[in-house]
Amino acid sequence: MTAHRPGNAYSAISARVSYLALQHPHSRPWWLAMIVALLLSGWFVVGVIVLLARGVGIWGIDIPVAWAFAITDYVWWIAIGMAGTFISAALFLTRQSWRSSLNRYAEAMTVFAVSVSGLFPIFHLGRPWFFYWLAPYPNRMDVWPQWRSALVWDFFAILAYLLVSIMYWYVGLIPDLATLRDRAATRGKQVFYGLLALGWRGEARHWQRFESLSLILAGLAVPLVFSVHSMVALDFSEGMLPGWHSTIFPPFFVGGAFFSGFAMALVLGIPLRYWFGLQDFITDTHLDKLAKMMLAAGLFVDYGYAVDIFMAYYSGDRYEIAGIAARLGGAYGWVFWTVVACNVMSIQLLWSPRIRRMPVVVFVIGLLVLVGMWLERFMLIVGSLYHGYLPSSHGMFYPTQWDIAFLAGSMGLFLLMFLLFIRWLPVLSMVELRKLATPEEGAGS
Repeated sequence: MTAHRPGNAYSAISARVSYLALQHPHSRPWWLAMIVALLLSGWFVVGVIVLLARGVGIWGIDIPVAWAFAITDYVWWIAIGMAGTFISAALFLTRQSWRSSLNRYAEAMTVFAVSVSGLFPIFHLGRPWFFYWLAPYPNRMDVWPQWRSALVWDFFAILAYLLVSIMYWYVGLIPDLATLRDRAATRGKQVFYGLLALGWRGEARHWQRFESLSLILAGLAVPLVFSVHSMVALDFSEGMLPGWHSTIFPPFFVGGAFFSGFAMALVLGIPLRYWFGLQDFITDTHLDKLAKMMLAAGLFVDYGYAVDIFMAYYSGDRYEIAGIAARLGGAYGWVFWTVVACNVMSIQLLWSPRIRRMPVVVFVIGLLVLVGMWLERFMLIVGSLYHGYLPSSHGMFYPTQWDIAFLAGSMGLFLLMFLLFIRWLPVLSMVELRKLATPEEGAGS
């Protein structure tokens, strides 16, 4: 295992990880990434200001394509966070020790991705200052939530998932924050990390409460993984539109969430281990296991593509058949075949153990999967909306610069939060790694 390698002894783990947060100089790749993140985030802020001033008309949406980039971005981002919770919580409940090198940055990925995703439904409302209408507040204006609508439950699912993800991430950080507090060289950092550590002293009662709360939050997080994206899927499958009205959507969306989430975990983890010299902690074995999980989730998604096409023709419904025909060879046919290339063809390379241990190749495949999964959401949303039952309901969607601004800007915002995280907080879990280094000494102090 990783922690038994030379130089990864009990005290060396704390020293190595603490150094990254307390003393590691800003490298050139970090600065370049930060500049890109700030520029894209600035573009996003400008887009939000223009949106609030002029409304959603700045986007390319119109009738019949009333949902487009914003909802595509929302579904894509919220899916990316799913795998982080699975890596951290589900593997914790099943006592998989190899998660210890991945869980911290995977949890951060979840929190940041869900935070970004939650912005898009609010901005898409047209009047985002009224977003609280989705909540069951005291009735003052005869506005009652429609409890049979998946959109209402979607609001609760996202909010609950975000809160549980933040709590689970923060609780896991507390012992490591205490380590940074004790190792900090300046008074300012001692106070900063001391406040975040909540008075942690490593007493037996602290560890007992830490383990109990971690177990409870992990148990809450795992079912929320499935409920959140199932609710997102029901937003579509409850509609009577061909291409949406399908009972396979909830498991299909959950599988797609894991698929894109594992891809993002690889895309973030591979540069992280290279730029910060973490090859002893995030090893080729970890990349191999993540690649296997991405392959398994990808095969499930590919099966969903096949079932979707088969059921349309098997049902004999001419509207469903017309929808599939338009998806394969219509105006957006290129999107479908790009999805096939990215999500079906590229992952077949991962059957090879040699390929799975080649970081550059796995990184490229992860990027292709992320592109393919965004295009898949675009295909499902726009590809089903642009042609209705009547010729008068047909209309193309053309993105504007502000559609691109919100997509690229959301990536910059996510990257900005992740870069600040790896600079100021422990990117690896010292507690988990120390357990592997010296099992006879327990979690340490």
